[in-house]
Amino acid sequence: MTQHATTRTTVPAPAGRPPRAAAGWWRNAVIYQVYVRSFADGDGDGTGDLPGLRQRLPHLAGLGVDAVWLTPFYPSPQADGGYDVSDHRAVDPRLGELADVRALVAEAHALGLRVLLDIVPNHTSDRHPWFRRALAGDPAARERYHFRAGRGERGESPPNDWESVFGGPAWSRVPGAPGQWYLHLFAPQQPDLDWRHPRVREEFASILRFWLDLGVDGFRFDVAHGMVKADGLPDIGAARQARLIGAQELPFFDQDGVHEIHRGWRRLLESYGPDRIGVAEAWAPTAERVARYVRADELHQAFNFHFLRAGWEAGELRRVIEESMAATAAVGAPTTWVLSNHDVVRARTRLGSLARARAAALLMLALPGSAYLYQGEELGLPEVAELPHAARRDPAFHRAPGTAAEGEQGMRDGCRVPVPWQSDGPSFGFGSGGSWLPQPAGWGALSVRAQTGDPHSTLELYRTALQLRRLLPGLGDSAMEWLPAPEGVLAFARPGLVCLLNTRDEAVRTAAPGELLLCSVPEESRDAMEAGGPADQLRIPANSCSWWAA
Repeated sequence: MTQHATTRTTVPAPAGRPPRAAAGWWRNAVIYQVYVRSFADGDGDGTGDLPGLRQRLPHLAGLGVDAVWLTPFYPSPQADGGYDVSDHRAVDPRLGELADVRALVAEAHALGLRVLLDIVPNHTSDRHPWFRRALAGDPAARERYHFRAGRGERGESPPNDWESVFGGPAWSRVPGAPGQWYLHLFAPQQPDLDWRHPRVREEFASILRFWLDLGVDGFRFDVAHGMVKADGLPDIGAARQARLIGAQELPFFDQDGVHEIHRGWRRLLESYGPDRIGVAEAWAPTAERVARYVRADELHQAFNFHFLRAGWEAGELRRVIEESMAATAAVGAPTTWVLSNHDVVRARTRLGSLARARAAALLMLALPGSAYLYQGEELGLPEVAELPHAARRDPAFHRAPGTAAEGEQGMRDGCRVPVPWQSDGPSFGFGSGGSWLPQPAGWGALSVRAQTGDPHSTLELYRTALQLRRLLPGLGDSAMEWLPAPEGVLAFARPGLVCLLNTRDEAVRTAAPGELLLCSVPEESRDAMEAGGPADQLRIPANSCSWWAA
C-alpha cells in the first residue's frame, strides 16, 4: 500500500466541552501555549491581543489540541514580556478587557478547548501597589517582599552573592534608603515576594478564585519552584549561578517549603471540581525532584525540562524518557513532554534542522502522558536570530549579555516573533498594523495559509498526528515497551502502535513492524521504504520518526 506520509485523516470537530472525561483529562492532553503578544493582533496596533486570539481559536480546534495556555495578559509595564504583573485581576488595556476573557473562555469551551492562565507568584512588578507602598515606607507592605540591609560599613554591598537569572546581582538598592536592598531573582523591576507572610498566600488564593469563578480550567504557575528561599539567605559561593539552575541545588530554587504552597493550591482547585488543574514550571536537579511537584496532593503536572534539554542522540533520549517516566510513575502522575516554549531557542534551530524537529514532534506525541506545543511549532518556525539591537526586548539581552541562563541570552526575542498566518501582507496576517518584533522576509512561506492542504507541510504533519492520537487508544496514558533496534534508532511499542525514531544522519534498515501510518519525512511511503532492500526489511530515513499500526 502506497500512502503519503502526511495524509490527513478526517475527524469531526468536537462540540461543546472537550470529549475526554472530566476527571483526569490532563493525563494525556495536548496543550498549546499561546504567547498572547505574538499570536494574533485584533486591533491593528502591532501587538497580539485577546480579540486576535479569539478570532484564531478555530485554528487551534482544527489542529486537534485539548487546551490552550495563555501567557500573562495582565496590566504590566512590560519589563519582562508581561511576567512583571501589576494587577493579577485585570487585563492590560493594550491586550483587551475582562469581557474579552469571558468571551474567549466561552468560545474556547464551545470549540472543545479548555483554557489555562499563567499565574506569576514568585514576584510582582515594581509598579504593583504593594511594592509602591513598600518603597514609600509602609512596614506592612515591606514585610511582603525581601528587604535586607547591605554588607559593608555603610551597607554598600548586596546582602549576599545571589545572581539574577537575567545576569548581574539579584539585589538592587532601595531608592532613598542608603544601605537597604531588595531581592529580585529576575529583572530589578520584578521584586520577589516573601511567601512566609500570610497576606501573600491569602492574596494568591483570592486571585485563583477570581479566575476560577470566571470559568477558566486551571493555571500554569510561573517559577513554581522559587517562592521559598533558604533560611538566612546563605551565600552560594559560585559565579554564573544561572548556569546551575536545574543542575545543582540552589538556596533560592526548589526548596522543600514550596510544596506546602502547592498543596494549598491543589485543595483550592479541587474545591471547584475534578477537572481544574495546576501545572508547575519547576526546574530541579533530577527527575525525582521534579516528580515531587506532582505527588497526589500537589499539582497535576510539571514541565519536563530534562526532555527539552536532551540532545539528538538515541541513548540520551532513551535515558531521559526512562528516568522521567519512572519518576512520575512512582508518584502516580503522568509525564509531560515539551520541545519548545517562550523562553528557549525553537526546536528546529536547537536540534539543527527541520527534519529533526519534525521527528522529535512525532516522538513526543507517541510517548505516554501529556504534551505541550508552543505556538509556531506546528509551522516548523525557526529561531529568528538576526534581530536588530533596537528591536530586542529581552531584559537578559540588555542587562548583561552572555551571563543569563542557557536559552535566555537575549534569544527569547527570537522565539517570540509574531506568527505568520498569511503568505503576504505587512505582517503576514498577524494584524493590519505590522508586528512588534520584525518578521523575516521569508515568513510567508511558513504561514498557516501556505501550509494548509499541502500533505508534505509541517502543519499537516501535526494535524494528522494529533488526529491519530485521538483515534488510536494506544496513544493515551497507557504503557510502552522498548523494542530491539539498530544503533542510533529508538523503537517502542504502545498498544496497537510501534514508533521508530532514527537519530542518525543516514538511513538504516530494520524489520517492518506493521502498517505505516505516518512518517516525519514527507516524501517517504511504504513502497519507498521497501525499495532496494530485502523484502523483510525497511529503509528508515535519516533523522525521521514513523508510526506503524501493529
